[in-house]
Amino acid sequence: MARSKQQDAWEFFGELLKERREAAGLSQGELGRRVFVSGAYIGLFEQGIRKPQRDVAQRIDEVLQTGGIFERTWRKLIDKSPYASYFSAVAELEGVATRICEFAPTVVPGLLQTAEYARAVTVAMHPFATEEFIEEKVTSRIDRAAILRGTTRPEYWVVLHENAVLTPVGGSSAMAAALDHIAELIRARWVLVTVIPRAAGAHSVMEGSLRLMEFEDQPPTAYTETAFSGTLLDDPAVVKQAQRAYDLLRIATLPPEASLTLIESAAEDHRRCASTT
Repeated sequence: MARSKQQDAWEFFGELLKERREAAGLSQGELGRRVFVSGAYIGLFEQGIRKPQRDVAQRIDEVLQTGGIFERTWRKLIDKSPYASYFSAVAELEGVATRICEFAPTVVPGLLQTAEYARAVTVAMHPFATEEFIEEKVTSRIDRAAILRGTTRPEYWVVLHENAVLTPVGGSSAMAAALDHIAELIRARWVLVTVIPRAAGAHSVMEGSLRLMEFEDQPPTAYTETAFSGTLLDDPAVVKQAQRAYDLLRIATLPPEASLTLIESAAEDHRRCASTT
C-alpha cells in the first residue's frame, strides 16, 4: 500500500518521542505509566502505528518537559487531515486493518457511499459551506473507499439498518444509484452486507454507529460515532463488549441473500419514485 505524507509525519512524531524518552532515561513502560497508557502503546506511538489523543500528547510534554512540542506537533498533523479531528486516526487505521466490521443505523457508511450520496450527506451537515469545502469532503470520502479495491483489501462486514436503505438521501434517483453500487460490491464479493429489518425492533446498539477494526500486528479497536463526535476505543475490555454487541446485531439481520434482495428491491422502489416526480 502506498505511503501517505500523514504516515511519514506521524513516524517523525514517533521518532521524536523515542529520542526524548530515551534522553529522559525512561523505558516505554515507565513513560506509559506516567501518562496513563500501556508501554505497548508508547511503542506503537513511536512506530507511527497509533496516534495519541491530545490529552496524552499533553501529558507526554509534561512528563518529558518538552515545552509543549508534542501537543503542537499533534495539532499541526490533525489540522492537515481532511477529516474531523475525532475521525482522523480512524481513517489512518482503516488503511492497515485486516478486517472492518461496521454497523450503520441511519446512513450508508462512508466506504460504501457514491459521490452523489456523499455530497448530499455533506451538504446536509454543512448547509452554509463553500463549494470547495464540500468537494474536499466528498473527495476524501470517496478516496477512502479505494482500500476496498486494493490487493490487500480488508474483509469488510457491514450491518445496515433498514432505515439506511429506505431513506432517500440525495433524492430517489441518487438513492437508487447508491443502493445499486452496494449491490455491485456485494456481488463482486468485496463486501458482505446484511440488513436489520425495522420489524426486528430493539437491537444491541441503539445509539450511533459502531465500527470494529482488526490488524495483523496490533490489538483490535472499536469506534463509536454520533452526529457530532466520535470515540476511538482501545481498552481490551471495552472492545470485547463492542464485539459482543456486534455479534448480537448480526443475529438480528436477514441472511446475506435476503439482504441483497431487500437492497435491490429498495433500489427499484427508489427508481420508480424518481420516475414519477
